[in-house]
Amino acid sequence: MKQTLLLEHNYKAPANPSEASPVIIMLHGFGSDENDLFSFATELPDTYTIISLKAPIPMQPYGNAWYNIYFDATDGKFSDTEQAIASRDLIAKCIDEIIEKYNIQKDNITLLGFSQGTILSFAVALSYPEKVKNVIGLSGYINEDLLLDGYAEKDLSTLNIYTSHGTVDQVIPLAWAQKTKPFLAKLGIDCTYSEFPVGHGVSPQNFYEFKEWLSKKNC
Repeated sequence: MKQTLLLEHNYKAPANPSEASPVIIMLHGFGSDENDLFSFATELPDTYTIISLKAPIPMQPYGNAWYNIYFDATDGKFSDTEQAIASRDLIAKCIDEIIEKYNIQKDNITLLGFSQGTILSFAVALSYPEKVKNVIGLSGYINEDLLLDGYAEKDLSTLNIYTSHGTVDQVIPLAWAQKTKPFLAKLGIDCTYSEFPVGHGVSPQNFYEFKEWLSKKNC
């Protein structure tokens, strides 16, 4: 049964709701909503509880954002860091609520993000690694400004990360994404990184690859 959380969300129950299940928490991109990534739900294993969160900042004429991006900034795109950090902590609180209100395995939580949702997934997982097991980060990158002070001193050894990017992405530069694996390697975090010949999106091959990656992490 769907519960009330700090953020609006879509919910798909596992095949056997009487048993505690692993959970996938979806974080959509800038200008989208909770319905976007939730379209993957029927293609993911039915052993998972799936929760797709809606970002807190409404946009016009439609969609939501985790934080504002000001495209008219003098040095190009400018992200509202304060809003992003607030969303990071809001997502962390939502994870606590999900653990409390849903019958899930609290040590088997996967964040699945796209674009801005990936940036927040990385920020949550690196800042609060005790709350997250796996991250699937699609078309995003690590923004160090969003990481909690002292994150590198935390136990990050249990994190598993899959991340991918389009080689012709015109929204987030490929070079930004290519920094992810070496950044995580310095922290001792297992990371699988892939590139696909697409723009700012997810190809079928990309979907099948991260689905296979996730099945291996939970086998």
